[in-house]
Amino acid sequence: MSRIAVITFSTDYSIQPVPLACALEERGFEGLFLAEHTHIPASRESESYLGGKLPQEYWHTHDPFVALGAAAAATNRLTLGTAICLVTEHDPITLAKSIASVDLISNGRLVLGIGAGWNAEELANHGVPFEDRWKITRERVLAMREIWTQDEPEYHGEYVDFAPIWSWPKPVQPGGPKILLGAGSKWSYNRIADYCDGWMPIDVHDDIEGGLAEIRAAYDRAGRSLDSFSWTVATVPDEARIAQLIELGAERVLLQMPSAPTEKVLPLLDQYAELMRKVG
Repeated sequence: MSRIAVITFSTDYSIQPVPLACALEERGFEGLFLAEHTHIPASRESESYLGGKLPQEYWHTHDPFVALGAAAAATNRLTLGTAICLVTEHDPITLAKSIASVDLISNGRLVLGIGAGWNAEELANHGVPFEDRWKITRERVLAMREIWTQDEPEYHGEYVDFAPIWSWPKPVQPGGPKILLGAGSKWSYNRIADYCDGWMPIDVHDDIEGGLAEIRAAYDRAGRSLDSFSWTVATVPDEARIAQLIELGAERVLLQMPSAPTEKVLPLLDQYAELMRKVG
């Protein structure tokens, strides 16, 4: 089975999620991963975490769970994921329901790449102080796990606090979809060992080999087994590098698809499919 998937900003002006998902499944790709931003503040005070001018797709994105739900209904085997979901921009009770609904509709095909966000003004519009974003992310993830696994979940933290509730559906996947942290700072490794199931780095931007070593050490400190650990990595369409990442143990490799119309995307998908066949 292919380990090559596609990551893109699904927008109002690009190929829509259903035809894109169908085209990916027809060509044998492993999955479709969608980025998320609820909006971008017009002030543009925060610089992009990758540097340079911010492309317009950042403020034209579909809601990823609506888009992935539509893709789920149109496909049978395609893995569906976020890369990444900004947990800080959601109420944890409603986000838990959205995730569980897509996982149920897709029969357990959802993977949740998450992050806390780099745009301070964007987070402020959601009532999240930038300096608290990771503590809030942690509590929301832990609260969602309670909602997914308990009949009468409750959570009592500094940022998330609710008495016992009833909330269905529950995810198809036991414990909920795998949660992969999309960050590569020196603090990320302990966070992965604390409340995530794996890692979703960006090749070149993040130190892959060094990060894997740091994660092993963090799991040892936390007393966790690496048996269920998995990682997905975004990289460039280079045959040798993709093969190297798979050899290192990557569960899947994400190739960037531009936010472009169908007539531009499908030929590029054909090129990626040829690359996928070479990698094997």
